[in-house]
Amino acid sequence: MARRILGIDPGSRITGFGVIDVIGQQRHYVASGCIRTPQGAPLTERVKVLVDGLFDVIATYRPTESAIEQVFVNVNPAATLMLGQARGACLSALVMRDLPVAEYTALQVKQSVVGHGKAPKEQVQYMVVTMLNLSGTPQADAADALAVALAHANHSGGAIGALARQGLRIKGGRLA
Repeated sequence: MARRILGIDPGSRITGFGVIDVIGQQRHYVASGCIRTPQGAPLTERVKVLVDGLFDVIATYRPTESAIEQVFVNVNPAATLMLGQARGACLSALVMRDLPVAEYTALQVKQSVVGHGKAPKEQVQYMVVTMLNLSGTPQADAADALAVALAHANHSGGAIGALARQGLRIKGGRLA
């Protein structure tokens, strides 16, 4: 049975999205792009743009599950807060459309797609292009979102992933 995964790379200015189909061990590119919020706009306007944009993506591509990158804490608290607010808007849009949501750190995504967690963005982009047999390189945020979707496909496959998709709680590779 085919699974359609929506990957999200949240950002306060640019939020990337990537949609892939997973059939057995094969991954197929469906779509990718970016939702851009108006620069300098108030937070409420940015949140609306993100939610409406994701509603459109969900309505257009009809994913069966979703994955989103977790926020990392950087040296600028204001930037971290803005990123967290954008991520919250994205999470809200996903759950309001009844999509199961998985969360992955940037380290987990890079390890899954590239093989090590310290990979530069260019290497992640290259692996996304290679794994999905793309004819060109997607914009960086869209490539990151596709990497999140690929990481979810890699982590959620097999028997344990099937149990988790049925709503059973998995912790440390075991039923919890």
